[in-house]
Amino acid sequence: MTLNAAEARKETLDKDLDKFVHVGEATSFVSRGLVAPGLGLLFLALSAIVASFFVIGEPRAIIVIVAAAVGGYMALNIGANDVANNVGPAVGAKALTMGGALAIAATFESAGALIAGGDVISTISSGIVDPAALPTGDIFIRLMLAALLSSALWVNLATWIGAPVSTSHAVVGGVVGAGIVAAGFFTINWPMIGNIALSWVVSPLLGGMVAALFLFFIKTTIIYQDEKIIAARRWVPVLIAIMAGSFAAYLATKGLKRVINLTGLQIALIGVGTFAAAWYFSRLSVMRQSIGMENRNQSLRKLFNMPLIISAALLSFAHGANDVANAVGPLAAIVHASQTTSVDSVVSIPLWVMVIGAFGISLGLVLFGPKLIRMVGEQITKLNPIRAFCVALSAAITVIVASWFGLPVSSTHIAVGAVFGVGFFREWYTANSSRRRRYLERKVARGRAARANGNGNDAAAVHADEVDEPVVPVSREEIARRKLVRRAHVTTIATAWVTTVPASAGLAALVFLALNTLP
Repeated sequence: MTLNAAEARKETLDKDLDKFVHVGEATSFVSRGLVAPGLGLLFLALSAIVASFFVIGEPRAIIVIVAAAVGGYMALNIGANDVANNVGPAVGAKALTMGGALAIAATFESAGALIAGGDVISTISSGIVDPAALPTGDIFIRLMLAALLSSALWVNLATWIGAPVSTSHAVVGGVVGAGIVAAGFFTINWPMIGNIALSWVVSPLLGGMVAALFLFFIKTTIIYQDEKIIAARRWVPVLIAIMAGSFAAYLATKGLKRVINLTGLQIALIGVGTFAAAWYFSRLSVMRQSIGMENRNQSLRKLFNMPLIISAALLSFAHGANDVANAVGPLAAIVHASQTTSVDSVVSIPLWVMVIGAFGISLGLVLFGPKLIRMVGEQITKLNPIRAFCVALSAAITVIVASWFGLPVSSTHIAVGAVFGVGFFREWYTANSSRRRRYLERKVARGRAARANGNGNDAAAVHADEVDEPVVPVSREEIARRKLVRRAHVTTIATAWVTTVPASAGLAALVFLALNTLP
């Protein structure tokens, strides 16, 4: 009887311990989801503390401290959303792991912001609101704070729904909304807003077209050639040199203004010189790598891995140099207005403000960036190193060409448009390319001849990785089901792009009205 009672107590104890274990596991699972928001809040508190060391004792210290926290919040959201465009294709192509992508992007984003970040910015976001229409510094400070908070909220929402959006457009929308309430409808520079709206169409179309053209070139000159490795030795160094020259010109134009001021001729010479040097060294590298390679697409993809990783790093550097102003530009304007009680057209960005922006972008990327990285790199369409290389190359070339012609473009829209362009081009090319069809017919015929001769492993047989779709004919319904671009993402992202400016404007108007109720 005593033994039975002991066994009963033991069973009860085991059940109680199991309950504690399950509760502990559930608590651990829930707490993991709170780590990132907790660290984000800690960064906002640190941003406010850092600001307090520099402005404590000044008349408007409280508003600057609050603005520093909001600027840190915006920086977190830029890191969570915008940076995915730089490293997403490399992750989707398996050239980088998620951890490697986060490390590279965080390092080069911070370096770009601190080394080449603009030291002078336009306080009214490139002249969207007439400074003369803002009579007092208090009105201006509330306008910029409303624009900063509303744009951060909108980018946060876009990240949550999985839509990469332009943070520049969000800031512009915030300035417009708060500016209308603060100074009136006719004080807004509407022609400039029209140019920004034009970029919604121009940016993704240009990015998609350039990426598709390069993919078409690669398919024509390398992939659907019978001697792939020989073709790759001829053309891959040229493509790498184009990428290197483009990035050199891109960084000289967009990312190094703070370090050195270059003329158009100097930028062109830098691009051409880099092209020549990159072609020479990449030719040697490709020749060495291609020795002993099989005549198949899987071999070709290996030649693009390292250039793709380098492009992700360079894009991150240039992004940090340019887009850090979206986070800290309004904050710097608030700091300047609070100290001088005036509204100036341009202001300098203090180092402590730049540090908040740089580290906020990197922290936001590490904590919240993987969701958008997977969206851009994996969920829109399937990428490999060749397709991802076309996306990165398109991002650099399109920005350079658009800058030369004065076209308003968004780097976010260009990169995502390039991903869509690659996917839609593959759909069209798979269904309509006579070159591809003839190539596959030759490969199938050679494979059959090899098998008939008892050499089933002959290199002439079709490898599974050499085709985007099965060789056997399929019905129209099956082709429709196998679309290479997920249409749901097209709708979601396009809607987010179109609504970014009006949504952030509406939020900014509400925030400005709320701030005006404060003493």
